[in-house]
Amino acid sequence: MKPRHNIYLDDEISAQLEALAAKPGVSKSAIIADALRQYIRHRGASGIDEAFRIRFDRVTRDLGLVRRDLDVLTESLAFFVKLYLTFNAHAPVPDRAAQAVARDRFQQFIEQVGRQIAGGKRSLDQSQGEDR
Repeated sequence: MKPRHNIYLDDEISAQLEALAAKPGVSKSAIIADALRQYIRHRGASGIDEAFRIRFDRVTRDLGLVRRDLDVLTESLAFFVKLYLTFNAHAPVPDRAAQAVARDRFQQFIEQVGRQIAGGKRSLDQSQGEDR
């Protein structure tokens, strides 16, 4: 035996249900059961969609962080190679004074990379190369 439910519908929906149930072989119970089945399936699908949306948002955020880190690494390497080839000639074994200069240059290197990243400039940007 199927459980009995009492529901209340407004006049417009009730009239539409009566019109659908007037066709031979169709009952109000079957129409309402089909409608509820479809509604429940749709709600379950939207729950899955919501779970995927949350995960995709996390993946997108993490990918943005990876892209930012890769930009910093690429910019650092490009800037370092440019400085190395521009300023450093072959030198004998470094003494303390040379090591102090190297530390100062490294600190300046870090600061310059930070400024370029913050300013949105890129050493490997093709559009800058075309302007030159």
